[in-house]
Parts: sequence; C-alpha cells; structure tokens
Amino acid sequence: MSRTRTTAAALLTLPLAAALLATAAAPAGAATARPAPSLTCQGKGVDAKALVRARTETVIDAPLSTVWKLQTDVERWPSWQTHVTSMDRLDHGPFRPGSAFRWTTPVPPNPATPATSLDITSTVRQVERGSCIRWTGPAVGEGLHIDGVHVWSFQKVRGGVLVRTEETHTGEQVEANVPYATEILKQGLEAWLGELKAAAEARSCPRG
Repeated sequence: MSRTRTTAAALLTLPLAAALLATAAAPAGAATARPAPSLTCQGKGVDAKALVRARTETVIDAPLSTVWKLQTDVERWPSWQTHVTSMDRLDHGPFRPGSAFRWTTPVPPNPATPATSLDITSTVRQVERGSCIRWTGPAVGEGLHIDGVHVWSFQKVRGGVLVRTEETHTGEQVEANVPYATEILKQGLEAWLGELKAAAEARSCPRG
C-alpha cells in the first residue's frame, strides 16, 4: 500500500463526529474552495478514480537532505515512526524506482474489522532525488485489503522544507464508509508528517 500509515491504522476507532458536525454547520449554498491539483511525481499522481483520498502538508525546519534521508531510509522507520512494528527492505542499493519494502503495523478492532496486523508491501514507482516520491501497493490484514497510491513532494522554502503528501485508497472495506475511511487516512497522514517533522528537527537542532 502506500502506507495506510501506521498511525492511520492505529486511529481506526476514532469517531468522525467533528468532521460531520463541521460539514453540517456549513451554510447551504456556501461557496467551496476549488481543490488543489493532485500532487505528482514525474507526471504520475494518485488514483484519480479513488473515492478515499486525503492530502496534507507541513513546513519542517531542517535541511532538505535530513528530511529526505529520514523519509527514504525506510529500514530505519521504526526508530522514529511510532506504529511501524517491523520493516524489511526487499532490495539493495539506492532508493530508486523498483525499490520495495514490506512493513507491518497493528490495527485495533473497529466497527468494520477485528483487531489485526496490516502487512504492507510498497513499491517505488517514481522518485526524483530531493523532490518527489510515488509508491504503490497493497495492505492486507484479517478482513481488510487496501490498495494505495502515495505521492510525496519536497520543496525548499523560507523556514525549511515544505513537505506535501497525498494518498488514495481503494478496497471493499474502505469504500463501504468513505467519509470514515477518508478521515482516518487524513489523520494518519497528519501523524506521519508530525513524526517526520519532529525527527528531522531534532536531528538539526544545535547540541549544547
């Protein structure tokens, strides 16, 4: 999968009340902002037909090289990502198109599926060093199958690095409740960026 995101999996039991209330509170006929164009890497983006999709971004006060290394050194994800319980790089050498990695994350019980562990196999499809990454792949657990596409964008800006990420999910279980699955995916992406930001900035701060 493109990382359902470990934390997204761990948040599967969170309610959608806040999101639903916010939607209900919007006045009838209120103008809605036009969604931003989907992120791409070398011209390829997320699944245009997917019903479950989320996007978020943050600025990280750290060198681009630090952020990039943390994100692409997948074997070390468990050292800074809370819910990555195992990681196995399936190839050797530089992080490149065709690179693949298998990792696991726990999933607590929720209204749709029992407690399980997701086995995720991600394959890099496009990568431009220091600029973007796109990977795809399945996440499989008891009673759950998700196919994901995940795109990352990295850009130097004033104050650090702007990291943007967008992901789509398809699969019978997630498509059975699109608002719920979308909120879980969004929370997962935000948690991933939060941990990436914390790890990169901790490595970049002066040591006294």
